[in-house]
Amino acid sequence: MSAAPTRFARLRRIPSSVWALGLVSLFMDFSSEMIHALLPVYLVGAMGATMAEVGVIEGVAEATASIVKIFSGAVSDWFASRKLLAILGYGLAAVTKPLFPLAPDVAWVMTARFIDRVGKGIRGAPRDALVADVTPPELRGAAFGLRQSLDTVGAFLGPAVAVLVMWLTVDDIRAVFWVAVIPAVLAVLVLAVGVREPEETRPARPARFPLHWDELSRLGGGFWLVVAVSTLFGLARFSEAFLILKAKSLGLPDALAPLVLVAMNVVYAGASYPAGVFSDRGDRITSLAIGIFVLLLADAALVSATSLPLLWLGVVLWGLHMGLTQGLFAALVADAAPPALRGTAFGVFNLAGGLALLLASFAAGKLWDLYGAGATFAAGGAVAALSLAALAVLVKMRS
Repeated sequence: MSAAPTRFARLRRIPSSVWALGLVSLFMDFSSEMIHALLPVYLVGAMGATMAEVGVIEGVAEATASIVKIFSGAVSDWFASRKLLAILGYGLAAVTKPLFPLAPDVAWVMTARFIDRVGKGIRGAPRDALVADVTPPELRGAAFGLRQSLDTVGAFLGPAVAVLVMWLTVDDIRAVFWVAVIPAVLAVLVLAVGVREPEETRPARPARFPLHWDELSRLGGGFWLVVAVSTLFGLARFSEAFLILKAKSLGLPDALAPLVLVAMNVVYAGASYPAGVFSDRGDRITSLAIGIFVLLLADAALVSATSLPLLWLGVVLWGLHMGLTQGLFAALVADAAPPALRGTAFGVFNLAGGLALLLASFAAGKLWDLYGAGATFAAGGAVAALSLAALAVLVKMRS
């Protein structure tokens, strides 16, 4: 059998609920990235925010989502139900989207971003646990890769449409924010109608509330190794807002700034599913190591970038590293965690990653304010190199 029919056969075997969850992610990321693509420019240009304030807003927003995930994941395990929490989380994010065009100052934007990320936190761990619940183990990497690819299609469509709306409205950023409300509503509708939580794959309820130490200890050493590597790696991965600001510093016009995220996410979407399929063949660690090394190369390109061509190389490499690592980490968590504690496992994993992102984004902003863009990306590259070394050590310990 040729490679192409094999790939299509694998796609057909992925459960319909995973496809629906991928479309939900597509629509919500479409909405979020329309806003996110222009928010750094809007904050710095229209509202007078500093780079450090941008870093704090982005870091607090993502850390909030990660902290909420640990509780929503545990609740989804305790009640052995995922879909209702996912609807609540996506619904809250949809309701808060109009707050962005209505924002009169930086504090309002931070509040809107905070509430939006609470919704992300509520939905994230139950959604990922639901993907693992309905997918056979031999398709797990492909399923997470597919959901991540569809999510990322939304992530590049959002900035692309943002550019179009900016052109049509003569750089009216608030108009872009209003258009972003539409796909957010569509995401909630697809989730409510298209996702089924089958009884036959629902894990048994744990004996205690999952955040009890006795339950957390059941997650096992393999899971905690995954968390250790992903947390260190998270310290090298600050917000993509700094890619946009780097492009702007090299002369890219505000109206074209969203194209940075378009380019990054096209590569991200294209790499996620093949990386997941490759990892299902029993080699998740190699793919992860390659992804970390690619991040190091991206940072090197961005440190050196004094013109737009080298910047675009760094952006493309950044997207490639995301495709090689993000779905893969989710598959590793699903592999390591007991079925009854999958929601909790994804919550713990995302909490650790969110705290790392908070520290990384704040440090990136401070380094930029004090020493310039080069210091920000050089620090990211140094931490990426450390995480690659740590991966080698932990793999040796695990074996």
